[in-house]
Amino acid sequence: MSRLATTLCGVSLRNPLIAAAGTAGYGPEIVEVIPASRFGAITTKSITPESRAGNAPWRVTDLPGGMLNAIGLANLGLERFLAEALPELEAIDSVMIGSIAGHSIEDYVEVAGAFGDPTSAVLQLVELNVSCPNTSKGRQFGDDAGLLAEVVSAAKAALGSKPMLVKLSPGSADLPGLAVAAVRAGADGLTVSNTVPAMAIDPETRRSRIGRASGGLSGPAIHPLAVRLLHEVRTRLMEEECLVPLVGLGGVLSWSDAAEFALVGATGVGLGTALFIDPRSPRKIERGLEDWVRRQGAANLQELVGAFEP
Repeated sequence: MSRLATTLCGVSLRNPLIAAAGTAGYGPEIVEVIPASRFGAITTKSITPESRAGNAPWRVTDLPGGMLNAIGLANLGLERFLAEALPELEAIDSVMIGSIAGHSIEDYVEVAGAFGDPTSAVLQLVELNVSCPNTSKGRQFGDDAGLLAEVVSAAKAALGSKPMLVKLSPGSADLPGLAVAAVRAGADGLTVSNTVPAMAIDPETRRSRIGRASGGLSGPAIHPLAVRLLHEVRTRLMEEECLVPLVGLGGVLSWSDAAEFALVGATGVGLGTALFIDPRSPRKIERGLEDWVRRQGAANLQELVGAFEP
């Protein structure tokens, strides 16, 4: 067995590397440039009940420390995803994670019900994206513990036995508290975290560099923040005796970035901006992690998960 083989919420992965939602299209797009076997899992675009055109361009811009995006949940919508995209996932040599988004609890429940149906068996895991800023109640699900618990509980009931990750936003004043609320409401695992709200302005035009005032910052600029957040989330979950598997996401460009996430408790490591910069990065990160595990004298990566010593 590979030194990097792992298990995420009961699902076996060949390695901990996970293509983050929105970075691999619906799945088939990423395998046009890199073999699916380089990933432990691939996450689909976030799917909403209705089709969405997304925000006006520009939607993405480079920044010195990473990338700013405001895609706006652009996707086919549930009906077309099930009919057009889902059948193509059967041919992908990796675990597939279905991502769910919405603007109301009913939205999440509708998509979760479809993803939990036996006809969607190719989606072995589901990730609940609760950081959408425009909900039917005018607030973020991921910024209110009571509302978060409500949507997680409802989605889990609709999903059934399929394992569910909840993807948390870094913008909350008490992310560890939200993590506890999500787990107690039924989350089988957590992804920490999403992009960081940010702005970039062109001084010459005096306008935003993207099609709306603000967007989400990703890339190396947010990596140290994401490492800290994951450490704090894991510490709180252990204190509350409700630890679940964690996926670290934010600014991973190298094996050492991935190793940091493992050391503070990540079972899985998400890749986002790295796939835009260099689609070959998963293989480089995989090799680097294998060498690191060997140098540490560990039999496998799992021996090093949570091994951080302050």
